[in-house]
Amino acid sequence: MGDFKEAGAEAPPAVAAARGGLSLLSQGESEESSAQGSALFLGGNEVKSRAVVKYSSAPPRTAFARLEEKTDLKLPPANWLRESAKLGPAGTTILGNSKKSKPFSSFGMAYDFIDSVGNDVDVVSDSENIKKLLKIPYSKSHVSMAVHRIGRTLLLDELDIQELFMRSSQTGDWTWLKEFYQRLIDQKWQRKKKSKEHWYQKAILSKFLYYSINGDGAAQPVPSAAEQQEPSSSDQTSGSEGASWPAPFEMPSSVSEDPSASSQGSEPLEPSYIVGHVASAPKEQNLTTLFNDGENSQGLKNDFVRNILWTFEDIHMLVGSNMPIFGGGRYPAVSLRLRDNNKPINVLTGIDYWLDNLICNVPELVMCFHVNGIVQKYEMIKTEEIPNLENSNFSTKVIKDIAQNILSFLKSNCTKEGHTYWLFKASGSDIVKLYDLTTLCEETEDKYQNPFTMPVAILLYKVACNMMMKKNQNKKHYGTIRTLLLNCVKLLDKSRHPQIIASANYMLSELFQLDEPKKEESSESPLNENSDESYSEEEEEMPDSDENGSYGTSSDPSDDNKAVAIIKSVGELSVPEKYKSIHQIRPSCAFPVCHDTEERCRLVLSYVLEGLKSVDSSIKKESDLPAADPSTPIPLKYEDESTRGGPEGLEKQMALFLDKMGSLQKGNYSSQSGMIPGSWQHKMKLQLILKSSKAYYVLSDAAMSLQKYGRALRYIKLALQSHDTYCCLCTNMLSEVLLFLSQYLTLCGDIQLMLAQNANNRAAHLEEFNYQTKEDQEILHSLHRESSCQGFAWATDLSTDLESQLSVSCKCYEAANEILQFSDLKSQNPEHYVQVMKRMGNIRNEIGVFYMNQAAALQSERVVSKSVSAAEQQLWKKSFSCFEKGIHNFESIEDATNAALLLCNTGRLMRICAQAHCGASDEFKREFSPEEGLYYNKAVDYYLKALRSLGTRDIHPGVWDSVNWELSTTYFTMATLQQDYAPLSRKAQEQIEKEVSEAMMKSLKYCDVDSVSARQPLCQYRAATIHHRLASMYHSCLRNQICMHWLSVGMS
Repeated sequence: MGDFKEAGAEAPPAVAAARGGLSLLSQGESEESSAQGSALFLGGNEVKSRAVVKYSSAPPRTAFARLEEKTDLKLPPANWLRESAKLGPAGTTILGNSKKSKPFSSFGMAYDFIDSVGNDVDVVSDSENIKKLLKIPYSKSHVSMAVHRIGRTLLLDELDIQELFMRSSQTGDWTWLKEFYQRLIDQKWQRKKKSKEHWYQKAILSKFLYYSINGDGAAQPVPSAAEQQEPSSSDQTSGSEGASWPAPFEMPSSVSEDPSASSQGSEPLEPSYIVGHVASAPKEQNLTTLFNDGENSQGLKNDFVRNILWTFEDIHMLVGSNMPIFGGGRYPAVSLRLRDNNKPINVLTGIDYWLDNLICNVPELVMCFHVNGIVQKYEMIKTEEIPNLENSNFSTKVIKDIAQNILSFLKSNCTKEGHTYWLFKASGSDIVKLYDLTTLCEETEDKYQNPFTMPVAILLYKVACNMMMKKNQNKKHYGTIRTLLLNCVKLLDKSRHPQIIASANYMLSELFQLDEPKKEESSESPLNENSDESYSEEEEEMPDSDENGSYGTSSDPSDDNKAVAIIKSVGELSVPEKYKSIHQIRPSCAFPVCHDTEERCRLVLSYVLEGLKSVDSSIKKESDLPAADPSTPIPLKYEDESTRGGPEGLEKQMALFLDKMGSLQKGNYSSQSGMIPGSWQHKMKLQLILKSSKAYYVLSDAAMSLQKYGRALRYIKLALQSHDTYCCLCTNMLSEVLLFLSQYLTLCGDIQLMLAQNANNRAAHLEEFNYQTKEDQEILHSLHRESSCQGFAWATDLSTDLESQLSVSCKCYEAANEILQFSDLKSQNPEHYVQVMKRMGNIRNEIGVFYMNQAAALQSERVVSKSVSAAEQQLWKKSFSCFEKGIHNFESIEDATNAALLLCNTGRLMRICAQAHCGASDEFKREFSPEEGLYYNKAVDYYLKALRSLGTRDIHPGVWDSVNWELSTTYFTMATLQQDYAPLSRKAQEQIEKEVSEAMMKSLKYCDVDSVSARQPLCQYRAATIHHRLASMYHSCLRNQICMHWLSVGMS
């Protein structure tokens, strides 16, 4: 393809950049490229091809100069190997890279186009490797390539065995592969040297290309001998095909994971997974590059002139190409080739030219013929005509079949992510073998001798990071992400790369959604989808397919049992759909579907623990900490109830807690392990600890729903201990984290309340509370490195005292409410605030009822005619205070029904107070006392308030009827007492009769005899009793009046 102006393929000078400042196409340019690279039907068999340039560092396309006949290409042009404006800042960039592809070239491309890896693209490789694979059935040359799998993407790199073994002779590396190669493949291996003819042809081609960009097209004066010697030596260097193989990969010093090398201002390795939540992670551009110039020297640089997304039939490939493209005038985009006129074009050359033009979307080929370096003629050939050239005739349909078969073969057998596979065909052989080098390497003493290990692990990590940022868009990728991360962790040495391992484990924990509701079968289906990108190497291996005799261990003595798979004859690759039946990856469900909440949380905690271990192992100050055995439970500090001072001690602890929460708003920081704030260890441990607290919270909530209250308290204790450690480490408390704490305390209050109400199973609850898994012990051990974890001890102790449990529950709700006052959380989370206020009202009602019942019990035990004790009065005050606060809580959230119930309970308390004063008088001189009247009237007031709070019966008929009944009972009791124990010493008979009559009528008013309910017979009985009592009272009055009348008449 040409430059952007002419063919929409390459970058203009303004955006051309060295790889250090990578310039990607804008959206508009990509679309233009897509239009230019629309589907083509090339050759007689209609092969579909589409090419889109994703990146180009080439300068504007240079028009080639047509050389005159008899031009001697053996003479160097004046501009040979010199910088030129036409060549761009990269010097000879436009002429391509004369060196062979570096061993990690596909990784360089994968790092730059991480979005494409693992999902959309089938193959990432150098165009030379693609061509070599597609020419296998036609060529007797050897093939040696390293294959790596990332999701559905295969990365192909040339594996130069000769270069490796030369290195092995010098450094001792790769000795295991050399021994394996000599034992099974080539027992008499020796390095093959390039012929003089090879170097001669390369020099001729280089000079021809320089002539072609020289304007006048004629040979220039030859430079001096000294000048000529310098380019000549340069050419030997640039023409060298020895790939620069790195030593076993090490992290460069610039991104050293040694904490001693980090500073407070250093950037985290993966900000998206070290700072903040993954779900709200920054965009991809915020990802810190893992490799810089230090790695580039080790072959991890993407140094292709252009990167092209090439679609060949149904195969999507990300290809790196350095092919020179010329243009201008009549020919906007052409490839330029030099051919010896005495040597006709063969099939291999034709396929080579055709594929190059196809990959780069170049429509024409210009061929310059020469004889012994003397230019003879030019010939223009269209790309679609190349397969039909004389002596180079080949079927494009066959090339398509070869491509599909090779891809199917590799995808079906290169199934383990993180493993390095070796595709090998010896020179002159028809057998192609695939070996698993990782398995072979693991049989040696040091599995890290494989130099691909680290680049593969980093690529797995980067692809997973990229997919994590989009995880909420499609959950079916969860299995792929998990497999990527597990394989990444498996490849890395924990002692050398704790940062990546910690981050990978954190991401693994993030895959499991802790806060989502229980999944229905329909919502789980995306996780169960079988796709060619979701698989797990933990599953059983798929048996070798013997279909068509293509795979498996052959009886041929030339085969060996070390090969993963074998193509017995390269001719099979030309057979249409030879391997189509095994193109799809075996069905699997890589992402574990956790139907049980506890199972899901336990998986999360296992990853959190591994992450914490990695962080802790990287912190140097181990000697400053007391030695602790993770398998030994950490003794917790328990205090005796008497030393704590009961509720008063609880108040003090509560006050200290609120002071601490206030100080957190100011950013106080305290760590016992000596972690530097802002370091990767600090940021990662914060996120891991927060994740553990969430997991324990969900476990506690699940145990609560199962009525396992002891277990629930243990889990919420661990959640609060995790949160306490988080508070000690955090320099800036986020409002979201404060909300979590409020939720934790709310749940803790619920658990304490349920424990108080289920005192019968106290022994079972205590056993569950004291149980601790080894995993929990190890996590707690990591927490104790930073904090004492005692900040919430007041809320999580399992008390045997009912009053204490109720008080702790109330304090938990009060603390949760206090936290909501910070950072305006109350208005931001109205639903949670309402729930907290309801719970506060409820627990205050429970405590009020508790004190009220205690007061009633004291009253029943009191000796008749004895006065009210101070203890009773104190209990009345406590009960009344709780009811009053509870009513205020419910009224603040406009909960009329619950407010009415508490008002009703307050009325009952007033009646108990009245009854207490009733028993304080002498039974023989019994009169209805003013104190009784006072408390009964107060009770009536509270019942009437309850009715006003409800408004109408429609709001809550049950509560309405209950309040009416209690009010009727109060009036009835007051009237009965006044009637039976008339206060004649204080009031006249007529006044007493009037008050009794009014009270009875009011009782009758609130006694509903018509409504059908369980209470209807009682209401009817009471109504009858009222009428009977009133009749008796009126009859007695009438009789007294008649008696008095006759008495007065008789006296007169």
